[in-house]
Amino acid sequence: MTAAEPLSNPDPASERRVYDHRAADYRVGVTNTTLLRALHDPGDPPCRPLPTPVDDLLLALAAPPRLAAHLRVVHDVAHQLVMWTEQHHPELPFDREAVLFGAATHDIGKVVHAAELSGPGSAHEEAGRELLLAHGVRPELARFAGTHAAWTDPGIQVEDLLVSTADKVWKNKRVPELENLLVARLSAASGQPAWEVFLALDEALERIGDGATHRLAFQSAYPVHG
Repeated sequence: MTAAEPLSNPDPASERRVYDHRAADYRVGVTNTTLLRALHDPGDPPCRPLPTPVDDLLLALAAPPRLAAHLRVVHDVAHQLVMWTEQHHPELPFDREAVLFGAATHDIGKVVHAAELSGPGSAHEEAGRELLLAHGVRPELARFAGTHAAWTDPGIQVEDLLVSTADKVWKNKRVPELENLLVARLSAASGQPAWEVFLALDEALERIGDGATHRLAFQSAYPVHG
């Protein structure tokens, strides 16, 4: 699965949309207009739509509207981080589409563990990875559901660090340990001193964090239960 072109907004007069989720090879009727709004309303300021395969899967699963809104804002922030990384560290090899897909699906396990949308818990992490695998997502893409809160684990790649960073800075939360790991990867790839990379990354994260109030408002506008 790869990211696709942005979806157009659904017809507001339509009360029923039918989506074809090819990976699971079934057809599902969707009547939850709150979920549709969470997925397709442009937002103010605008928030990028999710990749079409993720959009289809959330509809097929009748995901909680708040989860859809959360995935959108984290995906939007990940897009900003990817653009910054490409502009400032073009020498760094990384899979931008994997980062965007990972950000768009990192919390999908909360479809199963909805209580973790409004309270603490980590059961959604492995549940999300298993859910994605069950719906035909390749392991290298499904992994982000399980790694987004495990940035110190062995085998973590720069793509995982970017997804984890997006999942924090969307609400203007800064995690020095996580950011230092990302700085180390960027410094090693570019040959720039770590302090120089840190200053540039810090400026970018501060700028992204400035939009946290709008993103929090967008997410909280949608209920946990549709």
